[in-house]
Amino acid sequence: MNKVVVIGGGASGIMASYVAARNGADVILLEKNEKLGKKIFITGKGRCNVTNSCDADEFFSNIISNPKFLYSAYYGFSNDMLMDLIAPLCPLKTERGNRVFPQSDHSSDIIKALSRLVDDACVNVKLNTNVISINDHMVKTTKGNLAFDKLIIATGGLSYPTTGSTGDGYGFAKKIGHTLISPKPGLSGLLCEGEDCQLLQGLSLKNVSVTLKEDKESKKSLYEGFGEMLFTHFGISGPVILSASSYYALKCYNKKAYISIDLKSALTEKQLDERILRDFEKYMNKSFKNSLGDLLPSKMIPVVIKRSGIDPDKKVNEVRREERERLISVLKNFELTVTDSRPVEEAIITQGGVNVKEIDPSTMESKLCKDIYFAGEVLDIDALTGGFNLQIAFSTGYLAGLSAALSQ
Repeated sequence: MNKVVVIGGGASGIMASYVAARNGADVILLEKNEKLGKKIFITGKGRCNVTNSCDADEFFSNIISNPKFLYSAYYGFSNDMLMDLIAPLCPLKTERGNRVFPQSDHSSDIIKALSRLVDDACVNVKLNTNVISINDHMVKTTKGNLAFDKLIIATGGLSYPTTGSTGDGYGFAKKIGHTLISPKPGLSGLLCEGEDCQLLQGLSLKNVSVTLKEDKESKKSLYEGFGEMLFTHFGISGPVILSASSYYALKCYNKKAYISIDLKSALTEKQLDERILRDFEKYMNKSFKNSLGDLLPSKMIPVVIKRSGIDPDKKVNEVRREERERLISVLKNFELTVTDSRPVEEAIITQGGVNVKEIDPSTMESKLCKDIYFAGEVLDIDALTGGFNLQIAFSTGYLAGLSAALSQ
């Protein structure tokens, strides 16, 4: 019987502990916090988007960093397998975009289900236990030393440090010879130049199309998405921006990039022009600045007018065709210059981490140090929003736990 020690009581660590114990290992799970699943508790705005029920092709299309590395882990423990495991303990439901949540809308119910799995498998859970160092099949903790046959490092990344994700695993990995892909913020807000975002602070937009480019004139985009966004005091955020931010971090981190927002994505330029003309006819005796209330949120009108270069006091029946074309251009291509991401501590997930080239994808074991395995966000794997990052954690945790239990 292998003695397996798991460091980290998040999604990947809980799953690794459960699977290792179910497969005959003597398992100790170490968690620095006072309870398991502290980061799970805040995911999905407290509802816990536990996975995504899409098919395998779509799943891998949502993985940003190193999707091929995940093949063995995902097919060994897929989203369907995860739902089959959790649903008897916590009924699930599927919402828009194949996002899977607990029926109760309480992330605490997912944590209870996972904790029950760990308890039923007779995992020895040690809370409020910090790991100080790892050395020659021995883990030194704040509560004494523990010998192990196999060790699983599932310590998370750097995002949301109040949940315990403080980068401990990176230090352990470096100590045994691993290289790190520089940790960066994934799924974060983006900082933008100029004052327009501050002027629009608090404004939420739905059904907008967003395009991210490394070079404003480039024909190739880094990301194209559709959905909701939010203007903030620092720049932009919201679901579609969070997704764009991960591609920004991957390709342009700490450099300028360019976001184009189509504010009227449901309309072609011709249809938008016809819509504007109808509004101008409706408000034919009013000034330009008072004719856009049906088309735009009031907060956005001064910013759009300034960008269009049209005299705000001009009567709408005096607005020329070329001026309308400038207005349409602003509405279909509202440009912002991105200068940086928000700090990694504020990001939903951490991009970067332990270099997966140094990990065996069929077992999650270190290629550099036998008997040590890695799982979850500590690895250089990340995905878009929608339950994909938690599924990565569960799948890699499952494979690490199974491998640690069964290997000799």
